[in-house]
Amino acid sequence: MKKKLLSLLLAMCFAFSLAACGSSDSTSGTSDSDTSTATAAETSAAAEEDSASGAVDGTITLGMIGPMTGSLAVYGTHVANGVNLAIEQINAAGGVTVGDETYELAVESKDDQGDSTECLNAMNALISDGIELVIGSATSGCTSSITSVANSEGVVLVTPSGTADALTTEMDYVFRTCFKDSFQGELAAQYAADEGYTKVGIVYCSADTYSAGLRDAFTAAAGELGLEIVAEESVATMTEVDYTNQFTKMVEAGAELVFVPFYYDVTGPYLVPQARSVGFDGILLGADGVDNTETTIPDGADLSVYNDFLFVNHYSTELATSDISISFVESYEESYGETPNNFDALGYDAVLVLKQAIESCGAFDADSVQAALADTSVVYEVSTGTFSFDDTGTPIKTGVLMGYSYTEGDDAVTKIAVTTLSLD
Repeated sequence: MKKKLLSLLLAMCFAFSLAACGSSDSTSGTSDSDTSTATAAETSAAAEEDSASGAVDGTITLGMIGPMTGSLAVYGTHVANGVNLAIEQINAAGGVTVGDETYELAVESKDDQGDSTECLNAMNALISDGIELVIGSATSGCTSSITSVANSEGVVLVTPSGTADALTTEMDYVFRTCFKDSFQGELAAQYAADEGYTKVGIVYCSADTYSAGLRDAFTAAAGELGLEIVAEESVATMTEVDYTNQFTKMVEAGAELVFVPFYYDVTGPYLVPQARSVGFDGILLGADGVDNTETTIPDGADLSVYNDFLFVNHYSTELATSDISISFVESYEESYGETPNNFDALGYDAVLVLKQAIESCGAFDADSVQAALADTSVVYEVSTGTFSFDDTGTPIKTGVLMGYSYTEGDDAVTKIAVTTLSLD
């Protein structure tokens, strides 16, 4: 990269000027002070080169961006949990091998607060610090604000959970460890068709990248599968608190299943109970943003309304069967005292993918790592399964169907795994 070359040239020039000024004998040789000055300059240049690549004193520092505060903080904190666990395990096992050298991993985290402007500021701050390998962000809206910067600056960006299709459209510097919206929209429609539903509805946010993209994918797949969309309603923001009018229309239209691509912070306290309150007793089917709904259910709520609330997801501990998946769950529970969710797993996987790419190319600069990740023949074995990247940097993988269940007398709803989902 140009900035690295410039730094190296400046260091060399500085070394030359110091050596020339320090020479008191014009007739022969190089003085001891010349030698020590040149050595110091060479060391400085090497340190500058390592720093520009995100490595200092034997440590490769990754960047991480996510909502650590705000209404979507559950996403960011769980991604961070997965990232930190992966780094701890890698370092404990000896670190990352690059040629004949071994490096430890570290992470510099930035809070985007779930806001696109804050996310862009965070990305620029990491680049200013010389970091070339970044994990983030957790949401599609925030991630879309930094993809162009990643490409223009030549910084590898791996989003663990940004699912909007447009985030990775060609094999550039942007990758992800999750599947994309069009895929999970298709999975949702396929599930509806497989279960024999014929009349479906949609309630979504027309102004949100994530929600609108899922709506588009579900609609396209529904048409191909012979599903009749009997009603479609939208809201203006992802923080809407009143869905009664939209679901009254779903009931009037006779919808048997309604696709609801929202986030957990509205499904728990507002969308689900309001849908039931106006008489919709069919299936509510969401996508991966629904995960963690159980954390936003109000105290004293009628928990029975969350039955038949399902969602497409990336990962389920109940359906995890590989050695690495089982090991991840056990390690996570030991470290954090709770069962991991898909955001934990996808953040964990982002680190594993970067480690494998670094070791395979024998370097940790962005250009080398990008080239390694762009090899679609490479297979990654991670906590959420086994996959290869397609030619846009998106994993080719399966999904799972999860949901919520409540039995009378229980103190809380239970999150359950229903089945593995595939388009095959």
